[in-house]
Amino acid sequence: MTLQIKRIFETATSEDGMRILVDRIWPRGVSKLQASIDEWIKDIAPSKELRMWFNHIPDRFEVFKTRYKIELKDKNDILYRIYTISQNQNVTLLYSAKDEIHNHAIVLVEIIENLKK
Repeated sequence: MTLQIKRIFETATSEDGMRILVDRIWPRGVSKLQASIDEWIKDIAPSKELRMWFNHIPDRFEVFKTRYKIELKDKNDILYRIYTISQNQNVTLLYSAKDEIHNHAIVLVEIIENLKK
């Protein structure tokens, strides 16, 4: 089974499996029907303070990753639950950021995949 990320604005496909929105704020311009999500886990998103500091500035991404990982230290129950689900079916973590290289969903996948080791 796979764990992948996808912008919520992309069309849902059968290969997505379980679709989990991992943003704290609902994405603008997307209806709940259009989003086709199975679950919305707000608590796993970066804090408002960290999100605002990062402001999607690529040069801040490495520091953002470090700070975000610290925020996730007490979220192991959620991370392990997503990991467990991904062992039985495809899971797609949905995010709304425009930058497909520098975003929190990439960090989440990295952390969850490292739970396997």
